[in-house]
Amino acid sequence: MPNPIDVRIEKLVYGGEGLGHHEGHTVFAPFVLPDESVSIEPLEKRKKFIRGRVARINSPSADRTVAPCPYFGVCGGCNYQHIPYELQLQYKAEILRETLSRLGRLRWEGQIVPHASPPFGYRNRVQWKIGSDESGSRAIGYFQAGTQKLCAIEQCPIASPRLNETLRAIVGLLGAGKLPVGLREIEAFTDQEDASLLLNVAVDAPNGPLDQMAASLRSELPSVDTLLIHDRRADRFELSGPGHISYRVEEYSYRIGHLSFFQVNRFLVNELVRMVIGEARGRLALDLFAGVGLFSTPLAKRFDRLIAVESNLAAARDLEANLRESGAASPNLRHTTVETFLEHWHERPDLVVLDPPRTGVAARALARLIKLAPQEIVYLSCDPATLARDLAVLVGDTENPRNYRISELHLVDIFPQTYHIEALVRLSRRA
Repeated sequence: MPNPIDVRIEKLVYGGEGLGHHEGHTVFAPFVLPDESVSIEPLEKRKKFIRGRVARINSPSADRTVAPCPYFGVCGGCNYQHIPYELQLQYKAEILRETLSRLGRLRWEGQIVPHASPPFGYRNRVQWKIGSDESGSRAIGYFQAGTQKLCAIEQCPIASPRLNETLRAIVGLLGAGKLPVGLREIEAFTDQEDASLLLNVAVDAPNGPLDQMAASLRSELPSVDTLLIHDRRADRFELSGPGHISYRVEEYSYRIGHLSFFQVNRFLVNELVRMVIGEARGRLALDLFAGVGLFSTPLAKRFDRLIAVESNLAAARDLEANLRESGAASPNLRHTTVETFLEHWHERPDLVVLDPPRTGVAARALARLIKLAPQEIVYLSCDPATLARDLAVLVGDTENPRNYRISELHLVDIFPQTYHIEALVRLSRRA
């Protein structure tokens, strides 16, 4: 192993690492703070960069704090527990601004409005792996950073109390040998009251019929409201329960099924809906990448017409049920991709809501949006790099402004203690 190198950390970058320089190389390492002097053990060396781990902190930052989680630094889930929460928000805002400038040539000089979350206990959904710990005993946990090696845990400070209660029960059942040998993964999701519990369970080569396994799991975990078992080798499913739980946001109730996505921060989801919807009203709204209808449902009551577009079949089924239950006058669901929908849509909307996956919005979809020329676009992004790319198409830069301008930029901290950045951008069409 190469000898450690001494580096002064200059700044934090997206991905959870700090950046410094050493003898012509850009150096990256996790779990550091700006202005710290550290000794880094190189793990990967290329022509222009070195990636490594901290062997020693020679001069710690005065801002450095003790992480409350005993697994921090080993577990791959959190990146920033050594940073006070108010500084996490500051660093994320700086990273967002710098990414928009560097990748999108967007020099936003306005405020990035922060929306903080309680820094712990915020997650309503977690995904645990089942494997062997260092002693060879069966255990539950998360993968270690950058590996598929299990970090066995007995608690998770960022998960809700109900999820931690479930985790402790599973730890006990594994220790007692009461869970199936083929069990490989458990995903748990709880509602707004941290009461109802949905479980997705993945098994390899189950020892017996799936319905018997479901009955056994329900007897060992009686607090589960609905359970779905996936036999991954045979690609078969067994459902025990209604197949969904209800999640209340503001005055709306959403059906969330086993295979549908929903926002994971139980403290910010209400505020997120209020930010996206704002004071919007009008004739026609398009909710693209609509999911289960988190934004579609309130939009349907504010606009004469709403078109919700979702390609995932499971989410589209929940979306249809949620729109129907909302009592809105004329919701319209399109089960197709956003690109396909926009290719055949010609009516100008008043508002378009975009909530794409990390890959962002396809170039041809952006081109169609520009032709449709909605008065306002609200873009909710979970990846600043693809956000910068897409805003460059819609907004342009100082020298070459395009069809839209940024009127608001928000940092919605859905993932405290991690490097992940959720940004909400409100765009207005230029006159």
